[in-house]
Amino acid sequence: MAESPFIVDVTRENYAQVMEASFQVPVLVDFWASWCQPCHALMPVLAKLADEYQGKFLLGKLNTEDEQEIAAQFGIRSIPNVKLFRNGQPVDEFMGALPENAVREFIDRHVARESDAAVQQAREQLSAGNADAAIALLDEAREADPDNPRVILTLAQAQVAAGDTAAAEETLTSLPASEQEKPEVASLRSHLFFEGQLADAPAAAELEARLAADADDHEALHLLALRKVVGQDYDAAVELLLQLMQKDRSFGDDAGRNTLLKVFELLGDDPRVGQYRRRMASLLY
Repeated sequence: MAESPFIVDVTRENYAQVMEASFQVPVLVDFWASWCQPCHALMPVLAKLADEYQGKFLLGKLNTEDEQEIAAQFGIRSIPNVKLFRNGQPVDEFMGALPENAVREFIDRHVARESDAAVQQAREQLSAGNADAAIALLDEAREADPDNPRVILTLAQAQVAAGDTAAAEETLTSLPASEQEKPEVASLRSHLFFEGQLADAPAAAELEARLAADADDHEALHLLALRKVVGQDYDAAVELLLQLMQKDRSFGDDAGRNTLLKVFELLGDDPRVGQYRRRMASLLY
């Protein structure tokens, strides 16, 4: 295989340098061995793409026979195993000799693309409260680069911010299967679930008035909790849902508990989730 500036053999001596490179571009490390026939089938595919992408990612080849300590560090038990590193940490991987189109799709999820500039601009517009401007930027970017998952996801987020949940649902369906289970996608789907639950629901003030008149109005309690979730007042939402669990587990087929689980899904790895789960568990057991 011809030498390439975009391919490097990873050894103990240069491992730290290779990881340092992952702060600049994605680093794809191919864990292989000389006796592994699937490894030999995959390697030319990776090399071809490394040259084709011209430095948008760095390909590292790590011989697991020669570098057993590094392979053990990452729990390599079967090969080929290809891990993608960003900022010194593995963030994605695949195993086996995938066909070129599948490897290309894997890489495209991580390498920089021209349309990513529009994604960054759109996020700035969203932070400033300009959802319509963000959508305009992303629609143009999607027309030029329809397969960029970052464009698609950010467009769905902008559509939610603009109040067009139906469009956001449709946009999310166009994400490839490999993206559908990502935490940020699951979180957005959870948000859409809560928005859908509030269709034709009374405003928060009316729900609060109903509860003031009747503390056992479980429907009002549940709907107010949903309003708090959509308004991102998660502490208040959890308090209301815990109250609902305490008052009536049978309401809405245990709506308090099931809605709490949706809140946990929405929040992902938010540190508050552990505390919320413990409080829920204390009511269950």
